[in-house]
Amino acid sequence: MSKKLRVAILFGGKSAEHEVSLQSAKNVIEAIDKNKYEVVLIGIDKDGRWHLNQPSRFLLNADDPNLIALNKSDQSVAFLPGTTGEMTDLTQGHELGKIDVVFPVLHGTFGEDGTVQGLLKLAEIPFVGASVLGSSVGMDKDVTKRLLRDAGIPIAKFLAFGQESRASIDFKKVKKELGAPLFVKPCNMGSSVGINKVSDEDGFKQAIEDAFKYDNKILIEEYIKGREIECSVLGNENPVASLPGEVIPHHEFYSYEAKYIDENGATLGAPAKLPGDIIQRVQGLAVETFKTLCCEGLARVDFFLKSDGEVVVNELNTLPGFTKISMYPKLWEASGISCTELIDRLIQLAIERFEKEKILKTTFSN
Repeated sequence: MSKKLRVAILFGGKSAEHEVSLQSAKNVIEAIDKNKYEVVLIGIDKDGRWHLNQPSRFLLNADDPNLIALNKSDQSVAFLPGTTGEMTDLTQGHELGKIDVVFPVLHGTFGEDGTVQGLLKLAEIPFVGASVLGSSVGMDKDVTKRLLRDAGIPIAKFLAFGQESRASIDFKKVKKELGAPLFVKPCNMGSSVGINKVSDEDGFKQAIEDAFKYDNKILIEEYIKGREIECSVLGNENPVASLPGEVIPHHEFYSYEAKYIDENGATLGAPAKLPGDIIQRVQGLAVETFKTLCCEGLARVDFFLKSDGEVVVNELNTLPGFTKISMYPKLWEASGISCTELIDRLIQLAIERFEKEKILKTTFSN
């Protein structure tokens, strides 16, 4: 029997999406093929410390989304540049063996934005998902939209503001350009954290304050009335798209609470009931978006489907939720790929990319 690959599941993190990551990690750990992979659990606490965890007790209140928490261990670990996959015990100061591939089940800043990806590249470890550029671009909603706009991909109208122009944000001017209601969002955040739908000036001012709590740059976007459609993408150079799904929120919009706290917060249709031409349009745009934003491995692309049949890209998520109710794995299941098989494919894609990059020259010689 061949030796099992040693896979480190990296989860938690300093992001506001910490608890979502814990839920995603729980599902990945339950679904991964234990006959094929030796699983190593590394939980990152909210202070950024990396803990080596035991599978039997890595979570507290694991079945309660309101109370779920990382069970911190006494063993702190790290990956160091130039160690070619070695995991180091910071507590005792010795090496704990080679990791063959890392599966970052991280959402939001300090995990999905290229920071962890850069660290893993320096440590010479294969990892699941987009590399540094794709992760950074996909995380920043402003940069994402500008790249999609330049590629001719349909998006909602938007404005972006940094902290330096905060005092000059005027509701009447924004409303004149984007209409109302509209959405106010942090540029670098996911899971609908810090997002507000507003119609009046008082709500607008509060939404600005809320968005700037999470990022130094915010996005203000026109409201598009339409069905919320999502599509999963899988692959490296030749990505493929799943059947599309539909989210029908029971809240004002598909908020953090609707996604992860309220079990009745939304109805998820996987697959969505759509005409064949719309399915093809969504899948084509999903792959085009994936490639335009330099993604690899996996991503979920979110759309609005207008009543006239127009499909508009909302955003892309490079490390989408992996909980049991998350659309990324659910859409692949509806397309004929189980969660266990999906995890296996993602790991193989990570290794394939690493092997291709390993043969590239990094120094100049005649």
